[in-house]
Amino acid sequence: MHIIDERMEHLREKMRERQMDAYLVPTADFHESEYVGDHFTCRKFLTGFTGSAGTAVVTMDEACLWVDGRYFVQAAAQLKGTQVKMMKMGQEGVPSVSEYLETHVPRGGCLGFDGRVVNSLTGLGLEKSLKDKNARIACTEDLVGMIWEDRPELSAEPAWVLEEKYAGKAAADKIAKLRKTMEKVHATVHVLTSLDDIAWLLNIRGNDIAYNPVVLSYVMVTMDEVRLFINEKVLDGRIREYLNGLGVKVLPYNDIYKEAGALQGEKVLFEKERGNYALYQAMAGKNEIIDQMNPTSQAKAEKNPVEVENEKKAHIKDGVAVTRFIYWLKHQIGKEPVSEISAQEKLESFRKEQEGYLEPSFGTISAYGSNAAMCHYSATEESNTMLEPRSFYLVDSGGQYYEGTTDITRTISLGELTEEEKEHFTLVLISMLRLQAVRFLYGCRGLSLDYVAREPFWSRGLNFDHGTGHGVGYLLNVHERPNGIRYKMVPERHDNGILEEGMITSDEPGLYIEGKHGIRTENLILCVKDEKNEYGQFMKFEFLTFVPIDVDAVDKSLMTERDVELFNTYHAQVYEKISPYLEGDEKEWLKKVTAAI
Repeated sequence: MHIIDERMEHLREKMRERQMDAYLVPTADFHESEYVGDHFTCRKFLTGFTGSAGTAVVTMDEACLWVDGRYFVQAAAQLKGTQVKMMKMGQEGVPSVSEYLETHVPRGGCLGFDGRVVNSLTGLGLEKSLKDKNARIACTEDLVGMIWEDRPELSAEPAWVLEEKYAGKAAADKIAKLRKTMEKVHATVHVLTSLDDIAWLLNIRGNDIAYNPVVLSYVMVTMDEVRLFINEKVLDGRIREYLNGLGVKVLPYNDIYKEAGALQGEKVLFEKERGNYALYQAMAGKNEIIDQMNPTSQAKAEKNPVEVENEKKAHIKDGVAVTRFIYWLKHQIGKEPVSEISAQEKLESFRKEQEGYLEPSFGTISAYGSNAAMCHYSATEESNTMLEPRSFYLVDSGGQYYEGTTDITRTISLGELTEEEKEHFTLVLISMLRLQAVRFLYGCRGLSLDYVAREPFWSRGLNFDHGTGHGVGYLLNVHERPNGIRYKMVPERHDNGILEEGMITSDEPGLYIEGKHGIRTENLILCVKDEKNEYGQFMKFEFLTFVPIDVDAVDKSLMTERDVELFNTYHAQVYEKISPYLEGDEKEWLKKVTAAI
């Protein structure tokens, strides 16, 4: 019997003992993090599928795995020979997870899952959908954990204090502001579970989640106390002293459920979509739950002046690394073997040379030719493609520095291009430049501005199927709310907030032609105040990212005079800011490729 099928049968034994008809296994940790640590890879253990997203459901008769379009090919290969059936999300005739459970959980039956890895909104939605069938939910046991004998331990990497010279604002001031917000919404307790919010609030960082320098923890804030639930092994003497000075009471990580269960008659500020179902269940019924976006999400998105200046420094460092990588690639292609993976590793080596560099800010997308048409492609040993001296290579990458978080995409011509490739590259360039150059009245949201970026595509009957921009954290998550730029509302993303001074957003239009090429050009932009007059406060964006854009791929005939001016102005800034850190041939090359067209 296949090892995956053996695991399924072991799980079903546990289900039978508990009279469960279905068991749900998402890809999630206790904090609804974008990435999960090894301890939380239950879905991977159970199904054998290694992709970063997917949801498994096991019944007594079958096992199903829901994956999105990024993973159809990979899942088909990895599930082959097992009983696990792939469910292609979004395809005609494929039910959602909720629809499937409504059908397959019998009247009076039972759905099981670990309530710590399912968010409250999802759990409540499943409650509602199964209510008419008088079915119950059992959410107190991790059955996969029971059958996983060599499961990795919870990460317990050392936590550390982010000094105020980087954070720009004392944690005590952040806590005081949070309490004022709590008063406005009449909350007596705030239960905070999202790791980036906790790290920002307390000015601490760690290494418990890949790419996100955060610490596994929970926080409970009242008007006179802050409780931090954390594995005490990660705290050395210095950070203990720091937390004690803040008046933070340290408690064991898992005690959050006991403490939450002890709350009575409180008005608890708790964001259901970011807090897990088990925690909600511990508090519900005995307290009033105020379901609003965590106030820290808005506060941390508005970078303070110290953070802004630090981010500028981080982007110069990152700009030097990526510029040197492009020079290397342009001069090595065709002379030595270069693959998607080796190119990715070379770029990482340039970043590691920069002082203050810590780690990548997300999994690098290193894609040659038609692979880049899959906008979330990730090179594996199986898919690793050799680069050739023709067509495009796309690399979307970023770094975590003490001075901030970076995210940049460049599409690089490696040789001869078709007219279509040049046309599409130029349209993407025009889109990116025009969005950065827009001026707007305060009060605008990304929804208001997205047409500026889309018009060059839409006027030609083209489009790209992802947001034009997302918020970016400061030495935190590369995807951050509440700012974003997209043309349609996606309520669950919470990324349509008013664009405020200090917000950092990506500007990343693209174009993807299946089987041919994928093109994306991405800079980070900073929202700043412009003039104020009788019409109100005007706002604008400034570039943070300074790396040359491949002039070899530009078709100037498609550009207006203003487009050319914007391009030349940007390249002049790139040379001014990056050239002092280059020497010899690299510097001469940068001067050539940033010369005005």
